[in-house]
Amino acid sequence: MKKKRTQTTKAKIVSAAWKLFYEQGYEDTTVDDIVYESGTSKGSFYHYFSGKDALLSSLSYLFDEKYEELTDTFTPDMTAMDKLLYLNYELFRMIENSISPELLTRLLSSQLITKSEKHLLDHDRFYYKLLRAIFLEGQQKGELGTDLSVNEMVKTYALCERAFLYDWCLVGGEYPLAEYSRRTLPLFLKGYLSPAET
Repeated sequence: MKKKRTQTTKAKIVSAAWKLFYEQGYEDTTVDDIVYESGTSKGSFYHYFSGKDALLSSLSYLFDEKYEELTDTFTPDMTAMDKLLYLNYELFRMIENSISPELLTRLLSSQLITKSEKHLLDHDRFYYKLLRAIFLEGQQKGELGTDLSVNEMVKTYALCERAFLYDWCLVGGEYPLAEYSRRTLPLFLKGYLSPAET
């Protein structure tokens, strides 16, 4: 029971922080603002995070929460390709609606210069576990080719998603991220299909 309460407190802090970062900007958001918005305490905040900057790496936590929520809406008739395109579109739509290009740029920059853990590359994240399960199932059902290993597919797919995010930040969010990805990601994913599916 204690573990669930602990996770809920951390989730509240993370959700409140990113809501405030989006609404009033990163620089104008204080720890006090986050504590007030999350309905927690300063002690709880500093139990999980050393300061506001430490929250930058928590964006991957929000992404994983979204992925878990989306897996509950999978239908039995969805192929591996359907699932990948659905997850990508819905996550990118969430990013467009709740995370500014400036905030995402901060996260990507922090991951480039950090000497500690690179959260976006943490293969213990739900994201990577989910991708491995989807690619494995796709291969087992004959939907995806076997010339690449599951791990190679996961690596290149994650790299492709990061490239979309990087480019969107680079141009200051000048195009609709989710729609652009919806049009172009299938071209990339065709390379994963088994010969029978092409």
